[in-house]
Amino acid sequence: MDGSTGPADEISFGVLGEMLGYRLRRAQLTFFNNFSTACSDLGVSPGLFGVLVIAKENPGLTQTAVAQALGNDRSAMVAAVDRLEKLDLIERRPSKKDRRSYALYLTDHGQKFYKELVDRVAAHEDKLCERLKPGEKELLLEILSRFAS
Repeated sequence: MDGSTGPADEISFGVLGEMLGYRLRRAQLTFFNNFSTACSDLGVSPGLFGVLVIAKENPGLTQTAVAQALGNDRSAMVAAVDRLEKLDLIERRPSKKDRRSYALYLTDHGQKFYKELVDRVAAHEDKLCERLKPGEKELLLEILSRFAS
């Protein structure tokens, strides 16, 4: 035998099942995979969604400030904004505060697109949250906020 396991074989996860980080990562994968299923035809990933939301809620914020707000690497932000520009969702304009930087704004198309996208993402989250008991979503959000701060 080659030691590989079939789908019916039991796999022991040992201490992983007791590790919060591991469980968070598995939950994140579930949400991201479902997000991709819900939004892939729109060309938007979870990361691009985050950039789009921050840019919508904070028009004129620089790329660097958006990256910092999301905890992203600045170099990755350039590729993300390039992609959103190609989709005609975001435009770069010279920053009024720092001429060496670019400020981000949603395009007219981006404003309309945003509504459809948020509706899809909310429906995707609602479907996954059906697994939770009443009040657990709010509790989970509060607990995760404590870890993130």
